[in-house]
Amino acid sequence: MSISHSQPVRFFHQGRIVDVSGVHPTRSVLEWLREDARCTGTKEGCNEGDCGACTVVIGELAGDGAAGAVGGLTLQTVNACIQFLPTLHGKALFTVEDLKSQAAAAACAQHDAPAARPHADKKPVVPLHPVQQAMVECHGSQCGFCTPGFVMSLWSTYEHHQAVGTQPTRQQLADDLSGNLCRCTGYRPILDAGQRMFDLPDVRLDTRPVVEALQGLKRDDTFHYAAPLGARTDHFHAPTTLDAFAALRESLPQARVLAGSTDVGLWVNKQFRELGDILYVGDVAELKVIEPRGDALYIGAGASLESAWGALAARVPALTDVWLRFASPPIRHAGTMGGNVANGSPIGDSPPVLMALDADIELRRGDRVRRMPLPEFYVDYMKNLLEPGEFVQGLYVPLAALQRQVRAYKISKRFDCDISALCAGFAIELDGETVKDVRLAYGGMAAVVKRAAKAEAALRGQPWSQASVKAAQAALAEDFRPLSDMRASAAYRLQVAQNLIQRLWLETRATDALPIEATSVWSTMPHRTTTALGLGA
Repeated sequence: MSISHSQPVRFFHQGRIVDVSGVHPTRSVLEWLREDARCTGTKEGCNEGDCGACTVVIGELAGDGAAGAVGGLTLQTVNACIQFLPTLHGKALFTVEDLKSQAAAAACAQHDAPAARPHADKKPVVPLHPVQQAMVECHGSQCGFCTPGFVMSLWSTYEHHQAVGTQPTRQQLADDLSGNLCRCTGYRPILDAGQRMFDLPDVRLDTRPVVEALQGLKRDDTFHYAAPLGARTDHFHAPTTLDAFAALRESLPQARVLAGSTDVGLWVNKQFRELGDILYVGDVAELKVIEPRGDALYIGAGASLESAWGALAARVPALTDVWLRFASPPIRHAGTMGGNVANGSPIGDSPPVLMALDADIELRRGDRVRRMPLPEFYVDYMKNLLEPGEFVQGLYVPLAALQRQVRAYKISKRFDCDISALCAGFAIELDGETVKDVRLAYGGMAAVVKRAAKAEAALRGQPWSQASVKAAQAALAEDFRPLSDMRASAAYRLQVAQNLIQRLWLETRATDALPIEATSVWSTMPHRTTTALGLGA
């Protein structure tokens, strides 16, 4: 397609539909807000999706029975710094500036609008949203730079809990804010504000005009946007059906497949790479499906990390910790499990767990679909078996594997929002006190995520005993020769990897197995998950 066929990017912002043309497809939402729309409440901190200063909320039409919906909308926090502007097409963008208008509208509706009745000797009083008022009352801001991001994360939490008539625990608030960094307050007053905001008079988002606007933007055809970059024109394609996506991928094999932009966005911001044409998966509903298919749980490649991990953790509660420690809510809302697998990073947290669960990966090129065990997909560092014009369509997790004793351990310098030094996914099946079968998969130990074949062999068919653990630990040194880098030394990685087999034994041995509260720090944090809201279902 030529630039003459380009459509404008259309989305709902500050009470109206905005049309944007002429900006490059990789212009970030943050750049547009600050430099074009002059909405400077949203801040730029790290510019790589870590600090949360740029947190905004994206609204989309909720499907029938959608979990966590707010008045017909799904509301999700994302990092504006790594989201490309064309991905907003057909959606709603909420920023910290919106809270002022919501508070003013609520005040007018309650016949209590100070701004409408100015005193003769003072300026009109502008009402604050309960989230903002609570931050003021609880002294939740010092330098203030991070505050708009915290406010937007809290606003999302506020809307979700108000919609179902609940209040979050302090730990749930901490989870929801785990993608927001503050170096001043120590978080305590911000968490206080998160609790205090529910005690103040209600101010709710009026979703009706948003829903009406988004319904008017709904489309069935492929969205195409183009803009010049010097002498070249780059194109952004966003199909709405799986067949259309497959056809475009086959005809444009050099196009960059884009999902949540949680990695690709950094290529632009930090490496200044030019992506060329982009093929966006985010509007293909068929790629977001998570459902039982035959004897497996199917996870579409476009399903968000939050939804995919939530579905796995609902069936295997032991995976809850690694789910909630995978990056941060804004990253998990935008990123996809299919993208995490396709990326092929040796420190990705999804592949070790999926390998432990005997997952297959489904690939598609045009009308041809093929399927293979996930370990076979990776051939070398950041290299896989994808052919030109092919893409990851989905993942199959055998339901039988979900019945085994499964564990996942993430080792990193911080508990929340950190890259793993190593991540392990384990599954063991016992016949009495004998190891009938076992899967030991590790990330961060080699050029690719892979299973520890020799350590597994040392355990299979053996008594599940301390002696067998020692044998597996010794074999592990033959399975891996880890590297030293900024996150961990080779010796540390190997020792921790061996220790995790010991931990697996302590938690799953046939007699006197340690209860979860003896081995998991998270067990002391009640109601940690957001499953009560259905946000991870």
